[in-house]
Amino acid sequence: MIYFILHSSILGVALAMDAFSVSIADAIKETNMKKAKMCLISFTYGFFQFVMPLLGYILVHTILELFTAFQAFIPWIALVLLLSLGIKNIKEGLSESEKENEVSHKGLIIQGIATSIDALSVGFTIASYSVKKAFVSSLIIALVTFVICMIGLCIGKKAGKKFSSKQNKAEIFGGIILIAIGLEIFLF
Repeated sequence: MIYFILHSSILGVALAMDAFSVSIADAIKETNMKKAKMCLISFTYGFFQFVMPLLGYILVHTILELFTAFQAFIPWIALVLLLSLGIKNIKEGLSESEKENEVSHKGLIIQGIATSIDALSVGFTIASYSVKKAFVSSLIIALVTFVICMIGLCIGKKAGKKFSSKQNKAEIFGGIILIAIGLEIFLF
């Protein structure tokens, strides 16, 4: 049991690193983020980190051949999603318009999918588990992701406040982070 919890927690930490980095970028973009929004963002990333391993588990047990073919596209999908968000942030940072810098709900969903799509592969590593164990493992991964993302948001808020007089630079920096994460997923 301890090995199972430890294994699931380690998977959670490994899978949460992309969401952690994007959380930092989100908080840099929106330095006045309220605690409720921080919880929503962390919950969203945790939710997708919960769903994706279960979806991978289901695919392994139902249509393995299709999933194996789809797995080659996972880095491409993450790259496209994060590149588009990063480019959008950079464009907004370069524009002269004064606007409220908030992470949109649509953007958050896209980020959640992009940062958790690699978690589909975890379905292979938990394929030998019972449905109950796969569910609990995914839940542990989600909880670990939630905590790590909250930490990332706190770090990002502090870093963003240093950029507060230069909010456009913060948004450009956040966009660069998103692009870098997309490239990291794609290349490695």
